[in-house]
Amino acid sequence: MKHLSVLLFLLFLTTLTYAQQGTLKGTVTNKDRKPVQFANVAIKDLHTGATADQQGLFNIKNITPGTYDIKISMVGYQPVMLRKTIVAGQTTMVSISLEEDLSKLNEVVVTGVSRATAVRKNPIPIAVIGKREMNMNVNNNIIDAIIKGVPGVSAVTTGPNISKPFIRGLGYNRVLTLFDGVRQEGQQWGDEHGIEIDQYGISRAEVVKGPASLTYGSDALAGVINMIPDIPELTPGKLQGSFLTDYHSNNGMIGSSLGLAYGSNDWKYVVRATAKAAHNYQNKIDGYVYGTAFREYNLTGLARVDKAWGHSQFGATLYDNTQEIPDGSRDSLTRKFTKQVKDDDDIKNRPLVPEGDLRSYTINPLHQRIQHYRVYNHTKWNVGNGDINAMLGAQQSIRREYNHPEMPVQPGLYVVLNTLNYDVRYNLPVMDGFETTVGVNGMYQSNKSKNGTDFPIPDYNLFDIGAFFFAKKSFGKVDVSGGIRYDSRSIRWNDFYVGPNNKNGFEQHVSLPDTAGAHLQFPQFNHRYTGISGSVGATWNISERILVKANIARGYRAPNITEIGSNGLDPGAHIVYLGNRGFKPEFSLQEDIGIQAWLPDVAISVELFNNNIENYIYQAKLYDNTGNPVVIVPGNATYSYQQSAARLYGAEVSVNLHPRDIKWLTMNNSVAYTQGRNGNKELIRTHGDEARYLPFIPPTHIRSELKATTQRNHGMFSKTYVRVEADVIADQPHFYGVDDTETFTPGYTLFNAGAGTGIVNKKGRTVCEIFLQLDNVWNVAYQANMNRLKYFEYYNSSPNGHLGIYNMGRNFSAKVIVPF
Repeated sequence: MKHLSVLLFLLFLTTLTYAQQGTLKGTVTNKDRKPVQFANVAIKDLHTGATADQQGLFNIKNITPGTYDIKISMVGYQPVMLRKTIVAGQTTMVSISLEEDLSKLNEVVVTGVSRATAVRKNPIPIAVIGKREMNMNVNNNIIDAIIKGVPGVSAVTTGPNISKPFIRGLGYNRVLTLFDGVRQEGQQWGDEHGIEIDQYGISRAEVVKGPASLTYGSDALAGVINMIPDIPELTPGKLQGSFLTDYHSNNGMIGSSLGLAYGSNDWKYVVRATAKAAHNYQNKIDGYVYGTAFREYNLTGLARVDKAWGHSQFGATLYDNTQEIPDGSRDSLTRKFTKQVKDDDDIKNRPLVPEGDLRSYTINPLHQRIQHYRVYNHTKWNVGNGDINAMLGAQQSIRREYNHPEMPVQPGLYVVLNTLNYDVRYNLPVMDGFETTVGVNGMYQSNKSKNGTDFPIPDYNLFDIGAFFFAKKSFGKVDVSGGIRYDSRSIRWNDFYVGPNNKNGFEQHVSLPDTAGAHLQFPQFNHRYTGISGSVGATWNISERILVKANIARGYRAPNITEIGSNGLDPGAHIVYLGNRGFKPEFSLQEDIGIQAWLPDVAISVELFNNNIENYIYQAKLYDNTGNPVVIVPGNATYSYQQSAARLYGAEVSVNLHPRDIKWLTMNNSVAYTQGRNGNKELIRTHGDEARYLPFIPPTHIRSELKATTQRNHGMFSKTYVRVEADVIADQPHFYGVDDTETFTPGYTLFNAGAGTGIVNKKGRTVCEIFLQLDNVWNVAYQANMNRLKYFEYYNSSPNGHLGIYNMGRNFSAKVIVPF
């Protein structure tokens, strides 16, 4: 009897809980009042939703009472946003009419602004790329996927799995990368450090092209890339998921990813596990490029609860990447790759790499291992008509480089970076049409060297804090927004001594008072950097389909640790870095103007920018008093950091055709043009045109895509498409040529082709998605000017007329996604 009473009590509580929920019902039709089958209805704050049936009807049950933004979308239609209040125990009815359009003007984004806002209302250039678009393109990492979909975004690469994002010619610590709104903190100051994020677990990426220091502070001088994890819309009480497998023929890359999601009452849970492995990639000039294999594992877990008071989301990620380090050493006559077999060797007199090793998935002894762990929480509290948003995150990045072949377990570089991120912002109630936000955010960071033999940077502590005010208001057809921010960043480290290690014959970090025979590699340092940043801009909505945007922003960036503190060899880069303690923060003043038009048959976007930077920091090779290059470590170049004025300017233009009379056909075209000028007048006077331009400026890039997509299901095939694409990369005659830092890069054209389809069952439910792609159809041999491997060369001439390492050749990929 006692157990029965408990059971009845639990059933009563369950009934009461469900009685407190609300329901949303409705219909989705087009302008002719015909139902729109398969339209997606999503309550984004709750990550729940429904799909309209053949009559356009939908029904979402068990909704926590509250006021929500509801998005109704369907391919080929302009999305609609509604704001509805769900009442406990009641059913809310809605009727939605969709207008045929390919417009993304009403796309809601959260990157770079105080609260969620539509693209059309934000004067800052923002681009959004979705999961399906990323799936259509071949990519070895998430940055490559974004580059192919957003004009103006490029990357410095070191092999197929390491891509550093650049926005309009600026990269490294000038581009802030976020995962679910949490800034990504690893050892990202070097060329060979990638982004530690699972590419298969991202549902969309939002890109801010321009200074976003206002809401993020330092390191957002060039822009922000926010990668948002995939949280599917869930049916309560039902386990959902998807399995993905991906194969690339060129480097044998095999990727597998399993995602699971479950919702129960107010809680939602998401788990994803991914594994990737690849052997060396190949091209017709180099054959297989030794040192470019990799192995990567990812694990992500998310949990979210939605209540009437707001919501809270918890996240945890684990990233583990073992990546080979290419050094480009070859036999001078055969041009076959050689490998290092001992520490003190002659780089031009090494044994050839056996053929079996070139196609092996086994990681060679010269490699790096990067582990990244992250936990975080986002919480939103509704306070009257406003809300408070808080984020707290902790992450650890562990980086080890193994470059001692005679002692393969001894890392050369071993650094551990711990970071605590925080962000609190209050969205005030709307007053007289003004939406305002005040906030404070920053981070605490600590870097420690462990059992390594090379020490390019000191152990340091960093504390960063910034406060900002942001406001926006609509005046008829004009949306105005802007704000101001103040930042403070403190960096300090103690005396750092390096002395002999009798156990292995290398050097080790030693501490006082045991410093006999040691040398002071990093004298103590303590400095505080401050900066004021801000922006103001407006959007003039000439009509529902045509708008003009203008924005001016002042960006701020404090020097990073290598720029001020480095004094040693980075084995992965094969460069000895020397920092400059006297550097000032970088400040930029960027003007943006853009015109966007989503007309019935064509969408046009024109974005122009001009960016003047004070105290721009860049690397330059170091010479002694006799004019000879300084060699501190044999076989490695020595670079010191410099600072001067700089200017970048350019444009991105997109013309996308989608004829109403040929609905199945689209043609997307874009061109991105960037120029970077060095403002160091003394350097230009000494070196002339060689010093006139900035390093790593992407050449003009033209992309054209012709795609045909079925407008209805054909048997079991749904959303079937075929596409052909041309990537035209112009010559790059404008390069930083001092000390042969960069050289002229000839242009090239790559042709790509792809096809894909969904497989549906008799009920119209997707049971499988297939994406096929053939990149570089004609197997063109080319070198990208932003590919670091282009400069991995140890000879002045070559018997085949080719110097450096070439990019990947022809590659076929097949990707299959099975939802369940």
